[in-house]
Amino acid sequence: MADSINASGKKAVVLFSGGLDSSTVLKIAVDEGFEVVPLSFFYNQRHKVELEHAKKIADRFGLKSHVIINLDFSPIKGSALTDAGIEVPKNRINAENPHETAEDIPATYVPARNTIFLSYALALAEVTLAGDIFIGVNHLDYSGYPDCRPEFIAAYEDMANLATKASVTGKLRYKINTPLINMGKKEIILKAFSINVPLELTHSCYDPVDGLACGLCDSCVLRKKGFGEAGIKDPTRYYKS
Repeated sequence: MADSINASGKKAVVLFSGGLDSSTVLKIAVDEGFEVVPLSFFYNQRHKVELEHAKKIADRFGLKSHVIINLDFSPIKGSALTDAGIEVPKNRINAENPHETAEDIPATYVPARNTIFLSYALALAEVTLAGDIFIGVNHLDYSGYPDCRPEFIAAYEDMANLATKASVTGKLRYKINTPLINMGKKEIILKAFSINVPLELTHSCYDPVDGLACGLCDSCVLRKKGFGEAGIKDPTRYYKS
C-alpha cells in the first residue's frame, strides 16, 4: 500500500514545500532513518515565500542536500497560484465542514502539479539511488485536488516502476510513501507536535499579505481549524483572523 513506510535506512527523496504537511513528512522520513534529499520547487507561485521557510526548516534538521528546482508554470495559466489574473478564493470553505465547498476543485489547483513534481522526484531518486519518495498528500482535510488521492499515488507508483533504467533493470524498486494520506489536519498537527516539527517555521498560506498569512484562503482555514481541534497554539501570524 502507498501509505506504508519502508524503514530501511536507505535514501529517500522528500517533496518539500516548507508547509505543515511536507515538513511533517520530512521529519517522519528523517526519524525513520532515511538519508533524506529534500526537493523543493520555485514555479512562479504566488506564495513563493514558502521557499524561505523550506530553507530554514532544512537547516534546522541539518540537511545539506536540499535541492531547489526552478520551473515556470506561468505560461500554462489555469491556477490562482500561478496566474495573477485569477484571484485566490477566500472564505470558500466552511470551517465546520471543510468538504462543504462552493466548487469541487478550486482555483488553487495547479494543473498536473503533483504529477510534474513527482516526475522530478523520480529522476532525482534514480540519480541518487533512492528507492523511496515521500510526499505529504492527504485526502481527508484537503481542497479537492485529484492529485492528492490514493488512487493517483498508487497509479504513479506503478508507472514509476516501469519508467526508469534503474527500475526495469532491477536496480531499484520505487515506493511512493504517503504517511499522511489518511490523516486530517488535526491528526497531522498532533503528529507534527509529537515529533518536534518546528511548527513556527512552517508556512501554509496561498496568498500572503505583507508577510502575514491571509487567514481566509482554504489552506489558512484548514490550518486554523486543525490547530484549534488539536488544542495546540498556532504560531502563524494572520492578516485576518
